[in-house]
Amino acid sequence: MTVPTAPTEGANMYDELIAVHTIMRRGAELTADAFARHAAGEKMRTKTLLSTANWLVEFVHHHHASEDELFWPVLRELFPAKVAELDGLTAEHEALDAELRRLGAAIHGAGDEAAQAAQAAARVRDLLVAHLGTEEPALAEMFPQVPDAEIVRLRKAIVDGAPRSGPDLVFGLLEDPDRPRGYALMMGAFPPPLRWLRPVLLGRYRARKKALGATA
Repeated sequence: MTVPTAPTEGANMYDELIAVHTIMRRGAELTADAFARHAAGEKMRTKTLLSTANWLVEFVHHHHASEDELFWPVLRELFPAKVAELDGLTAEHEALDAELRRLGAAIHGAGDEAAQAAQAAARVRDLLVAHLGTEEPALAEMFPQVPDAEIVRLRKAIVDGAPRSGPDLVFGLLEDPDRPRGYALMMGAFPPPLRWLRPVLLGRYRARKKALGATA
């Protein structure tokens, strides 16, 4: 009889990565759709729209900075044959960061900012979705092979530096419309007081969606 082996820390970290990517995909879609409605003249709470866009810019930038500064050096050392592939992912991060900066400038600019922001938000969504579609298969092979001690160290560094804004978006996008792979692992990483606030945060998320004119 074969005894099942427990998943490595790296395999668990990959599942957590999928959960984070789900938050980003859904957040980019929510933001792009809201800006498109705003540009079309639909009434919504502008303050909520701006705070959602600011959260997306900060969340995606932090995630990619963590990969470039923390994960990629470890992966380059462990998998020298994958260096060019990792360099390509970094180049995609830089292109996406440029679009995020354009979105930030558009939402705080003057003039025809509604149309400009809608275009920028759509570009961010499209570029992000394409990038994640490239990144996830590449990392699926590497992450499970990273030594557990390295994963524990990297996870702590990422959590310590994570943005604290928009917890309602993090919790809401993790469940709307369903729970992704890695959901339980990611929820378990949150401190208990934050998990206890889950019902309140989900209520705030639903109110945010309503303020953005999104359907339930």
